Amino acid sequence: MNIKIFSYAVIALILDQFSKIIVSIKLTVNSSLKVIPNFFTLQYLENSGAAWNLLNGRLTILVLCSVLSLLIIYRYMYNFKNNFRNNMAFGLLMGGIIGNLIDRLFLGYVRDFLAFRIFNYNYPVFNLADTFIVVGVILLIIAIIKGEDKIGN
Repeated sequence: MNIKIFSYAVIALILDQFSKIIVSIKLTVNSSLKVIPNFFTLQYLENSGAAWNLLNGRLTILVLCSVLSLLIIYRYMYNFKNNFRNNMAFGLLMGGIIGNLIDRLFLGYVRDFLAFRIFNYNYPVFNLADTFIVVGVILLIIAIIKGEDKIGN
């Protein structure tokens, strides 16, 4: 594996796990701390599903999806040009997926705590791993649009 991708993945994983540990120490389950009124709250939840509580209680399926995702990412990351954006994208994806996978394997749920309210809509509570995954996907979409993937070349 590219050492840069591995390094970004490790950093993302450490940030994710550290943030989850701090929040789980400072807040009790279902408690919250308003940071910016009517916009951002730290709200500690233990989520046994995926986004929007999809597949709630289906731990085995979620673990298998995570492992399969990691295998697919590992397989296809070498089809992309070796540059900063792509290395960061794959590192963030891997670090985020592994961060949530660790929670599922060792706790049976994922620790979520970032809660945003935008235009009177309460977005589902999420964590840094989720953020890393979304940013990684966005970076890969940009890479594909810019032709930085080598698929078909």
